[in-house]
Amino acid sequence: MPLITRISRLFRADFNAVLDNIEEPDVLLRQAIREMEEDVLANEQQLKWLSHERAELNSRRGELGQAIEQVNEELGLCFESGKDELARGLVKRKLEAQRLEQRIGSRCEATAKTVDQLETRIAENSNTLEGMRQKAALFADTTGIDRQETDAAGEWFANGIHISDDDIEVALLREKKLRSES
Repeated sequence: MPLITRISRLFRADFNAVLDNIEEPDVLLRQAIREMEEDVLANEQQLKWLSHERAELNSRRGELGQAIEQVNEELGLCFESGKDELARGLVKRKLEAQRLEQRIGSRCEATAKTVDQLETRIAENSNTLEGMRQKAALFADTTGIDRQETDAAGEWFANGIHISDDDIEVALLREKKLRSES
């Protein structure tokens, strides 16, 4: 029985290796990168829309604050003149404006929370995307794919390898040190 189990494992392993080669991992990797780029772009567009909505809500909130101040001034005039019926209508407007301001405030807070979460998600996805691009570049180098062919076939590793500002600073210090020792 163990001999049959070993032979079946061998056939499954060979079969999986054949499937891996048929699936063309470089094509799958490029597709995954494209999908991540689309996701990041969609999130960035949603972030722009939410930021615009938050700005509009804050603007509306400011307008309501000014309207409430104006109603307060008018209420003062009504009370000084003894016009209680006119003051009643102003009190109603003031209450409506205050409640609308509270609702807008709640929406502002919810939008701000959503914006923060979306910014975090965009940062995480961008880092993951950059890592995938670097892995794709390494995969292309190890599989012998000519970089010019890859660029012409879809520019699938857009910016190439990511080099941070800190990496540049460290390399610059090393170069200066080497030059000063020479």
